[in-house]
Formats: sequence, C-alpha cells, structure tokens
Amino acid sequence: MRILGISPYHDSSVAVFSEAGLEFYCKEERLTRKKRQPYPLQSFELAIATVGPIDLVVIAAPGIAPKNIGPVKKHIADLLDCPIVEMSDTHHLQHASLAFYNSGFNEALVFVCDRNGSYFEEDYAREGETVFTASYPCNFEALTKNYWLYNVGQEASVRNKELIEKLDLEGKLNFKSCFSIVKVYETATSLIGQHPLENGKTMGLSSYGNKANIQPLFRDKYFPIDHKFSHDKKSFFGDSSVAINTELDSLSISKVTPENYQPYADYALNVQLETQEALKQLIGEHLAKTHIKKVCLTGGYGLNIVANTYVAEAFPDVEFYFEPLADDSGNSIGGAMYHYHKMTQDRTVRKIEHTFINGVKHDLSVVNNFENVESTVVDVNFVVDLLVQQKSVAVFNGLAESGPRALGNRSILFDARNPHAKDIVNVIKKREWYRPFAAMILQEDLHEYFEKIANIEECRFMTLSYNTRPEKIKEIGGVVHADGTTRIQTVAARDGICHDILTRFKAMTGCPLLLNTSFNLAGEPLVDTPEDAMRTLLNCDLDFVWFAETGQLFKKS
Repeated sequence: MRILGISPYHDSSVAVFSEAGLEFYCKEERLTRKKRQPYPLQSFELAIATVGPIDLVVIAAPGIAPKNIGPVKKHIADLLDCPIVEMSDTHHLQHASLAFYNSGFNEALVFVCDRNGSYFEEDYAREGETVFTASYPCNFEALTKNYWLYNVGQEASVRNKELIEKLDLEGKLNFKSCFSIVKVYETATSLIGQHPLENGKTMGLSSYGNKANIQPLFRDKYFPIDHKFSHDKKSFFGDSSVAINTELDSLSISKVTPENYQPYADYALNVQLETQEALKQLIGEHLAKTHIKKVCLTGGYGLNIVANTYVAEAFPDVEFYFEPLADDSGNSIGGAMYHYHKMTQDRTVRKIEHTFINGVKHDLSVVNNFENVESTVVDVNFVVDLLVQQKSVAVFNGLAESGPRALGNRSILFDARNPHAKDIVNVIKKREWYRPFAAMILQEDLHEYFEKIANIEECRFMTLSYNTRPEKIKEIGGVVHADGTTRIQTVAARDGICHDILTRFKAMTGCPLLLNTSFNLAGEPLVDTPEDAMRTLLNCDLDFVWFAETGQLFKKS
C-alpha cells in the first residue's frame, strides 16, 4: 500500500508513505524558491516520477474552501488514476498523526496548538487547540477541541447560542472564545508588521522584554480575554484576517529598530509568557485526567521552543516529544501516515531518525558551471581551520532538512566564541538584528555548557531553548541570546559530518560547539540544490561553501 499525501496550502508539500516507511518528501518552496509556496504541483510531479505506483492520494488541507484545492485536484486527476481522500475537516488530526507516529511512543497524549485548524461550519468557528489520545494501529480520540469563534464583538444568533450550549454539554467541544492561544500570540506579530506565520520573530524579540509590564491575556486557564482583541479584516497579507490587540493597534509599526523596540519587546514577552502558561494549563488538566505520561506537542505553536522548554520543566516526570515538522509542511506526511495505518492496521513503530528527507539526490557536478568562483578539494580538518580563522562556512551535504531548522546538511557555521559573531552572521543573512542564532554542540558536552531541562538528555532537532551556564556565557557569546538562553542541537556520532566537524573543532580549541544557522538569506527558503548554494554564495558576504560529499570548497574570486 503506497499512499501519497499532499498538504496544498501555505508551506505546501508532498509525501509518499508505504510499508517501507517514508519514501519521498518535498516542500514546494524549495523548488519554486518562493517562501511558503502553496499548491505543490512541482513536488507532486517529482513524487510520481520518483516512486512506484500510487494506491491512494490524501489531500491534507487545512480546512480551506473547496475552490482553493481545485488546482491540486485537477492536477492529480490529470496524472494519476487512483482514489482521492480529502481531510479538510480533520486538520488537527493530520498534525497529531505525524507527531505520534514519529515519536516512537506506543501510546501518548497529543496536543495540537495551531493558528487555523478546520472549520466548524464555515465562517463560524475554527479549531484552535485539540487534545488526542493516540495508540496503534490508528486510534485517535479527541478528548478536547477548543474552537475560536468569528464575528468578534457581535452577539451570536439564538441558533448559535443553542448550538454552543448543546455542544459544550458533551464535554469535548469548547466554543468559549473568539481567539485561541496562537491567535493571541499572533497579535504581537501583527503589531510589528510581520506576517502571521512569522511568530518565530516575535519569540526572538520577547527576550528583550520587561516583565514589569506583563498584563493578563487569558480569563480562564486557556481561554483568552476576548474584549482585548479583534480580527482585522483589512489584512494586507492575503489572509482572511489577522489578530490584533485593540488596545495597542495604534502603535503598530513595520520595522523594529534598536531605538524603538522596547514597547514591542514588552508585548512580545507578554504574549510569550501568557500563552505558554495557557498551554501548561491545558496539558496539566489532561495529564490529571488520563495519567498518560508520554506527550507529543505539535501544530504551529509546537515550533515555539521557549514554550516547549517551559512545559518540559513544568512536568519533569513526563516524557515529551516535540515534532520538528510541526507546521503545515509536515501534514502531507501526517495525512499519508494516518490513512496507511488505518487501512493496513500496521503496528510497526517507526521513530523519526532524522529530518534530511527533502527532495531527491542532486547532481553536484553543476557547481563547476558557475563563474566568478574559485574551488579546491579539502577535508574536514581544512574546513575547521577556516572556522578557527573566523571564516563563515556553509555546509551542503546530502538531502536538505525537511523542517524549518537547519541541522547540519544546509547550515552556515561560524565560531561561537567570537563576541561579534551575531553581527557578522546577521550581515551575511540580511535579517533582523534582534533574532538569536542557534548552536550545535557535541552531545557529551551539553550539560557542561547548559543547564539541564527536566529529564531530557538530548535535543536532536533544535526544539528546546537552554539556559546557558553563567560561567560559559562570555566564552560562547556569539550564540547566547539577550536573556541568557541558547537554542541547541545536540550532535552524536550517528550524525556524521557534523560530529566530525565539532570533534575536530573541540580538539583544536577546547570548545565543543559552533554557531549553526540555516543556509539561506532572509525571506528565502532553505537552500536545497547545489545551484541554490552557489547563487547564495555569490549574493551575500558568505566566505565559503563546502560540499561535504565531494570535498569541493568554493569562494568568490
């Protein structure tokens, strides 16, 4: 049984899943070079040219109107003759399926905390948070579904009031607010003129905030105070609306600078603290009800590493799994996995091993066609020598990471000991000044540099934010954020080239970590092909690109 999954809207992707596991995955933006590209038509064509016959197509849409998936359905019908299943009414189930099957757990609580889930009647309400119990082969029971309501500030009709009362009595569906956890978070992102899907920027800015200015944003555990917020129907992002804080909207700006940042950082911290506390309340409530001690966290808010750390520390006796493909780009896999296990009743546990799954094998010889570059063939030792000399080196190795975090196959590396590292790499990346850089560190040295988080011994997919040990902050200042934290990827021997680089760097310098940021420029998707890598080298202040498989090292001539 071979099932092809399509996530057709923003962050669109295509996946193929079978008894062999994940056979194919591609994110459309990596092919078109347009960030968050919808309608993965090129990825679909690449998939069917790469794998064998397809038995079923699953459209894992995020509850969008049927007309918006029309182009995808037509493309499927033109190229494949097989059944098609739509999952538009189960968006959070797609997220939950991916997280559960990737976690390696046999049974778990799965928390989906997302911006826009499936509709409950179009233009009436949408999923905000959903809590599932999950077990093999394909048992997903929704314990709670929190919906956020449209028509803020307008009294619901008698019919709607009666409907809400009836559904609330069932104890699983909640229609108690016009906002959700993520929509509250979005109000800070809108305030600084960023796209609603760029909440990661708000998370970075929050570290500069002042805790003295925190105001309550939730009235009851995880239900927001509605009168503080509104849905702006005049969104310039192409969305139906963006969430705003009505008390602060007059302060809205398009650019945060070192001169004007403080009130925006204060509110970013406000939403960070209040939303992560709301998530903690949701998790605590269901841990008490079920006594299940294995938890998966996914949906867009699952990429909030500060919140992930907060809940991990709040529940130290719980084993957490934080899904690295928590946004909609992973739902093509989640939808395919769900239907595969449902149809086959397969109980095989396939714990995620890595995220290096995007696209197909590349022809590296094309790099020799570029002009205005010089090349030589070098080994890991030579690359590490360059890093010690304070050079920036981008590593290109195998297939690209599937998620939003660079984990070594498409990474720009720099010496974290350099106190000016952040400024240097920000010039290369052409990105906002207030955003932090991450680090990769040898697994065995994690706790020498960073304080332990609950019972967690590794962080392979950069899903947590660690407190840096005070005595180490000066040594690795290039990766320590304004609040003393560092975003971490732990690296073990199984991680190949990254482990080799860090081991050699430690032998030369005594330091087991490096700054690790994604190989792309601001506003662009992650580099995928060798051509992408060379074009990026030629269009920024990056010093070198190293193709690990061939050893070729390039610089501008």
